[in-house]
Formats: sequence, structure tokens, C-alpha cells
Amino acid sequence: MVSLGSFSRSGAQTKKNVCVIPGYVVEGTLVKTIINEPREVTLANGLTAPLHMQVHYISFSAHADFPQTSNFLDELRPPNIILVHGEANEMSRLKQKLIAQFDGTNTKIVSPKNCQSVEMYFTCEKMAKTIGRLAEKVPEVGESSGGLLVKKGFTYQIMAPEDLRVFTQLSTANITQRIAVPYSGSFEVIRYRLKQIYESVESATEESDVPALIVHERVTVRLDSESYVTLQWSSDPISDMVSDSVVAMILNIGREGPKVVPVEEAAKTKEETEKVAQKVVYALMVSLFGDVKVAEDGKFVISVDGNVAYLDGRSGDVECENATLKERIKTAFCRIEGAVRPIPLSAS
Repeated sequence: MVSLGSFSRSGAQTKKNVCVIPGYVVEGTLVKTIINEPREVTLANGLTAPLHMQVHYISFSAHADFPQTSNFLDELRPPNIILVHGEANEMSRLKQKLIAQFDGTNTKIVSPKNCQSVEMYFTCEKMAKTIGRLAEKVPEVGESSGGLLVKKGFTYQIMAPEDLRVFTQLSTANITQRIAVPYSGSFEVIRYRLKQIYESVESATEESDVPALIVHERVTVRLDSESYVTLQWSSDPISDMVSDSVVAMILNIGREGPKVVPVEEAAKTKEETEKVAQKVVYALMVSLFGDVKVAEDGKFVISVDGNVAYLDGRSGDVECENATLKERIKTAFCRIEGAVRPIPLSAS
């Protein structure tokens, strides 16, 4: 190691002295200074002295030089070259030479700074072999084949779930879930609501007298008690979704509760609804035909261009000598009636 303390004034001035540098030199050191053989050097005492001694650089390093590195990379042709562990200036020169060498190729050359992350993207083809009962039939062109993808080391295999135990040390299992939902209402209400949501709602064929339903051929709903119902299903994404919707529906029924209205109040409400409907029908008829009056018997008297028509607001019968006006009033009333009056629940 060459230091300022061991590098004397007389040693630098003597031509017979030789300084042999056998390896890598670091920027900013005395050796880096004298390797360029300057005319004078600065000593430890701050004085300068002429440099007459001989300076030789002999590389004993095990690292490859540029020709060796260039030939090595030229044979490999890698998609990514990352330059690390070197002086910044030398690394920059190496990078520029490699960029010129690999010009016109897809090789990416990067010289990152310390602690700088580098991202590399690789594309490769993966092949999976079909084994077991899935391999018994060769699929046609364009035909899809499904199964379990099993990875072992660097190999991939596609097999049926039933063959998992045969070709691997793995096994399959079914998870059956069961949940109790508070409910004290009629089970027929649940049946009715479920049929409004799902196309497939069937009664379960069980020996016990407990009422049960099978929803979507996946979830079983059973009235096991007067205070709750139970749901049971084999866990999978679709069955879990169906069970969640059934639970939400049952909970909403419990929150709504039955609505009980006294007979007198129901009759009063019906009478008020009828009066409101009559007012709406009258207002709409006025907007369509203009001159509309209400007679003592409750009929609407409609006058259009000298033609008079009488409309029964309950039955929808129209009396008018003008056939065209009669048909217009009848059609308009039917449409208004269908929009204003609700469909009775007893209607088939």
C-alpha cells in the first residue's frame, strides 16, 4: 500500500526507484495520482516534489477485461445487462461501448446507482400435461378442457378432482355450512319470497314433518323451530352467494313484520283512495279534451267541437253520437284507468 507517509521526497526524485501497482486503484488516492505519471506530486508535509521515479501498473486482478467481457456477452446475447461494482467513469465508458456493440438488438443495458432498483421482465412459455381421466379423451380443435392445475417443481399437470388423490399426495374435501337465522313468521311467506327471486325452489323430500325447501338445488332452508330457520349448503362460490341472499331476505321479512289494518280503517282508506283516483282521472281528462264537467250522477260530460260525450267514471262506458270522439275518450280512459288504479291482489 502506498501512502503519503511512506512516499518520501528523495524516493520520488530518484530515477532508479520503481513503483509497481499490482491491482485496482481508488479514485482520490495517491496511487491514482501517480499512475498517470504527473510531473510533480504533493507530499505529506504539503510540499511538492518532482516525480522522476518509474511507475508501472500490472493487473493481477481475476476480473475480465473489456475484450473478454465483450466476447462473453456477444455469445450470450442476454435481454438485460446490468453493470455494477465499478468506478462510475469506467462503468459509463463500458456502458457506452456495450450500447454501440448491441445497437439494433433488444438488449437493455443499465448502469444503476447504489440502492437504485431495476425491473426486468421475462416472458416464457409454460406447458401443462393432462393426465388421468381427462387424458382419456383427446379434445377437438377449439374445444375447452377443464380441471385442477397442479404444480410440482417446474412441471404442471391438469387432472380431474377425483384423480387428485391418485396422482398426488393431496386430497379433496367438502365443507358443509349450517346457519340458524331468527324467524318467527309463517314458512309460507319465505316460500313465496323465494319463488319471486329464484326460478328453482322445490320442497325437500324428507321423512320428517319439518317443512323444508331446496333453493337453486344448492341451499336447504328448514323450519326447525318456531323461533328460527336453518340453512345448510356445501360451500362453493355460487352456493355461498345464494345462501347470503336467502339470509338477507329472511332478515328483511323479520324487520318488516306483518301489517295489520282494522276493517273500518281499511274501508276508510279505500274510500279516500277512490276519491283521489277520481280527481286524477278528471284532471287528466281535462288536459286531453279541455271542456270536462262532472254531472250530478258522477258522470263526466265532455264537449269537443260541439260534440258532447258522457263518460261513466266507474264502468268506462261512453255515450256519444260521434263515433270517432267516443273511441278516443274510451281509449284515453282505459289508459288513465290502468295507470291510476292499482291492480287488485285477487286478480288472476
